[in-house]
Amino acid sequence: MQPLDASFLDRQGGAVVLIVDDVPDNLAVLHDALDESGYTVLVATGGEAALARAAQALPDIVLLDAMMPGMDGFEVARRLKAGAATAHIPIIFMTGLTETEHLVAALEAGGVDYVTKPIKPKEVLARMGVHLGGARRARETAQHAGQARNALDAFGYASITVRVADGRLLWQTPLARELLARYCGPGWHQQVPPDVAEWLRRVHGIAHTLHEPPRFALEQGARRLAFHLHQQTGDGAEGDGEWLVVMREESDVAAIEAMSLSFKLTAREAEVLYWVAKGKINRDIGDILGASPATVKKHLERVYAKLGVETRTAAAGMALGRLRQLQPGFLA
Repeated sequence: MQPLDASFLDRQGGAVVLIVDDVPDNLAVLHDALDESGYTVLVATGGEAALARAAQALPDIVLLDAMMPGMDGFEVARRLKAGAATAHIPIIFMTGLTETEHLVAALEAGGVDYVTKPIKPKEVLARMGVHLGGARRARETAQHAGQARNALDAFGYASITVRVADGRLLWQTPLARELLARYCGPGWHQQVPPDVAEWLRRVHGIAHTLHEPPRFALEQGARRLAFHLHQQTGDGAEGDGEWLVVMREESDVAAIEAMSLSFKLTAREAEVLYWVAKGKINRDIGDILGASPATVKKHLERVYAKLGVETRTAAAGMALGRLRQLQPGFLA
């Protein structure tokens, strides 16, 4: 089946409605009534088909039969509400069950309303009208947010939305998925790695008190994947929030080359200055570069002369300023 283009469906008239029912007669009655009222109508006769159709078309509202063979309507609703792309879609249950516990179960599964069988099309239309205005606004908000986040990819800034309590990935752009797989392995498509989750839990409660919350990086040779908090998107309660986190891949090699050009340094002088900006002492820099501390000191003296400074602190300050221009959010 070819994926449905939700934007194409929207242009065909009124709201897009997905009807899910395993009884053909019920589908026919509702389809005709809704079609005559100007809605674009999609149908599914089972749970799996409903989930696939909802993911493809992103309907404005779902009319969902509670009792179906195989996957019942309650499970379909739970899965729709668990998906980032479909969580905002209102669900109206259609049920012949009138006991309180069944109606409560429908609402707990994610339904916003219910109608009882036998179905009365006028009642269904009235209930739909109550929920569609808010649903359309929620959908547009979700689409705009998705477009904005995906736009970050074009500039090398991948973004994810993470739930603080359990590290669950609620949203990720294509570049984010690629970077997480490269640095963490292919299994991290639903959860962030434990060390990233721990960093997020640690800074979540204090982020609002800090001008620049602590950042985090995953190292991979001369490259690193840097994470920083961008915007809180969920509940602000301790441990229960959601954050939009921006990631960017950074490279020692690229930064060193850029500093060499910026300050007219040799490759080795640029390396020494780079590691000074990272807070390394001469002995550590020597270990990294395979040179003695005395050699590092000589290179550093030439760096001072070219930068027109006299102290390690001044040289590091100039280097940090340039690195933060080259790599916003540079982690010293």
